[in-house]
Amino acid sequence: MNTPRSENGFRFDLREANGALGDIGTLLPLIVGAIALVGLSSSQVLLGFGAFYVATGVIYRLPIPVQPMKAIAAMALVSEVTPASIAMSGMMIGGVLLFLGASGLIDRIARLVPQSIMAGLQLGLGLSLGWIALGLMQDQLWVGLVSLGIALAALRFGTHAALLTLLSGVVLGLFVSQPGLPVLAAPADMWALATIKTHDLKTAISDLAIPQLALTLTNAVFLTALIAQDSFGNRAKQVTPRNLSLTSGAANLLLAPLGALPMCHGAGGVTAHYRFGARTGGAPVMLGAALVGLAVLPDQVRQIALTAIPAATLGALLLIVSIEFAFSRRLIDALPSCRPVIAITALGTFFANPLIGLILGTLAEIFRKRIVAKQKQLFR
Repeated sequence: MNTPRSENGFRFDLREANGALGDIGTLLPLIVGAIALVGLSSSQVLLGFGAFYVATGVIYRLPIPVQPMKAIAAMALVSEVTPASIAMSGMMIGGVLLFLGASGLIDRIARLVPQSIMAGLQLGLGLSLGWIALGLMQDQLWVGLVSLGIALAALRFGTHAALLTLLSGVVLGLFVSQPGLPVLAAPADMWALATIKTHDLKTAISDLAIPQLALTLTNAVFLTALIAQDSFGNRAKQVTPRNLSLTSGAANLLLAPLGALPMCHGAGGVTAHYRFGARTGGAPVMLGAALVGLAVLPDQVRQIALTAIPAATLGALLLIVSIEFAFSRRLIDALPSCRPVIAITALGTFFANPLIGLILGTLAEIFRKRIVAKQKQLFR
């Protein structure tokens, strides 16, 4: 069957706009939290995401997401880090990703990871997203449940689920006293590295860049390419580990020094955009333009806009995406002998991090292959 012309390029309509908002449950809580607690400039962070989203839509012509680097964002929420250390970590990871992409090493590494481990990483990351979603919903449970019901009903009847859920969330937010997400005033320091100190460099390497790199390679590179190919088939032939590594690396080297939060792509975001209707590069271009527009608003107006949607509503959208992302066809169709490998990888990813999941999964896969080889010898 021939693909419509618009499917191969850009479409700017309500369906694409709805799909563009599918990943807002991941994007908004992390960037607003980082702005609030680290002292990043909200305008610079939003400009960074907007620019990278537009570039991603133009380059891939598909709804490939742009997300905060989650390990860095999580560390920013639970410990004291500075804008300088965050900028430095983004540049370090950007440099590594550019090297891996330009040299072609990233494609070789991707070919070494078995499908069972990829399925386990996907399951573990999906469960982790679900846990984050439940955390967002817990303080305003009734708002979250109503939002979840609206989203599921809208998906069931094929209407614009993300748009309806977010709009209803704004209305529900008017009836709750607790704000959706806090935003603190932040300095507008264009050159984030201007105040870097020795302690910032140490934090950037040991606490931010190294833990993030494993998550970026697995989720933002390997799994993103895999899920894009699952969702879009031959249209995603340019969404390769090499290209994803190059675009993420270039974006962070260029934008992190200017105060942007370190960014990457993300497999869950592909699922989110696709599940809510996005099919072309129009979705990321529209979302990127909206973020740029938000960035140039006056500070007070921007803060109201960022906090208008209750966290519980964002959690409801994220919960839907996490379930669909975790329980993939790859998981269901796995061979019985591969399921223990998947489970071990997923548990390591969920309870520790993707690097631990990858290591445990690799050991389990080696053990599985030995058992299968011995069974074949016995039945000859």
